Amino acid sequence: MAEVFYSWIPNVIERSDQLLEALVQTLQMVSISGLISLLLGIPFGVFLFTTKNGGILQNRPVHFVMSKFCDIFRSIPFILLAILMLGLSRLIMGTGIGVKGAIIPLVFGTVPYLGRQTENALAEVPAGMIEAAQSMGASPWEIIWRVYLREAIPGITRGVTITIISLINFTAVAGTIGAGGLGNFAIMYGHGKTLPDITVAVIVIIIVLVSAVQAAGSWIVKKTTH
Repeated sequence: MAEVFYSWIPNVIERSDQLLEALVQTLQMVSISGLISLLLGIPFGVFLFTTKNGGILQNRPVHFVMSKFCDIFRSIPFILLAILMLGLSRLIMGTGIGVKGAIIPLVFGTVPYLGRQTENALAEVPAGMIEAAQSMGASPWEIIWRVYLREAIPGITRGVTITIISLINFTAVAGTIGAGGLGNFAIMYGHGKTLPDITVAVIVIIIVLVSAVQAAGSWIVKKTTH
């Protein structure tokens, strides 16, 4: 069996240690930046939704600034955003390359995206439930926590799932500017040294990661849908 694999993917086997290291780097980038994006993106989306015209925390200036920030960063292609964030990455992380250097652009690339996804999920909560909570004397913060977030769990989960999948793709792009990970490994060996089995192996691994995230997200949505 080993001989069969070696005949199919000889370069992958010869560089298996480097491939494993690249996988670990990708998982580190996804997990660290993903956690930060969750902690920032969901509250961002909540304020984006509740401060809009007619929202329970209506504040037009705040909403305008947040909305424009979101639209601007969502419109910038990630490769350009990563280059733009190099200076900020060096300032905050002490480096603009490697896993540490990729965190800042990954966060700036995903927080606005998750914010919009969260905003859309909250918009699906029936207005009647909000009116009922208000008639019972619930404060805006109680409505956000007990009604909006609780009822929007399936929608927010879908948004988180899509965001993490996008984040995996972003890490591959980040590899083109020295962030490491599977993208860098595929470019360095698969493309740079014309070793197609490495490129195929990286693609398969990324497909498996995306499929696992999608399966987990779908399971959570199914369990939380009333």
